[in-house]
Amino acid sequence: MKHTQIAIPVEDGRIYYDMSGAESPCTGCGACCRYFRISFYHGELDTQPGGCVPADLAVQLTPFRACMKGTEAGNGRCIALQDDMRCSIYAQRPSVCREFRALLDDGSLNPECVQLRAKYGIK
Repeated sequence: MKHTQIAIPVEDGRIYYDMSGAESPCTGCGACCRYFRISFYHGELDTQPGGCVPADLAVQLTPFRACMKGTEAGNGRCIALQDDMRCSIYAQRPSVCREFRALLDDGSLNPECVQLRAKYGIK
């Protein structure tokens, strides 16, 4: 099955990515959610005007940076990653998650995904 990644331009010039359909190469994976420190500008927290990331799932790193609980040191599991390897806050996920490209233009997996999937034994 070929998956489609939708590019969503945002006002400030960044591009967010979404996978179309119920299934994607990310479904059942969660490797990036277990490997990277998921840090982002604190203004994305739902306690800030216009923010959407649930503040109770994040910790403050610096006066201007927060990260998802469990990922503070990297190589930790994001608190929003469920047992089925789906994000419990997908619609409210931080920009760093929205900006990560799972697929390249030709539809193949991002090489970082391939490496992390191998690290965690995901096919």
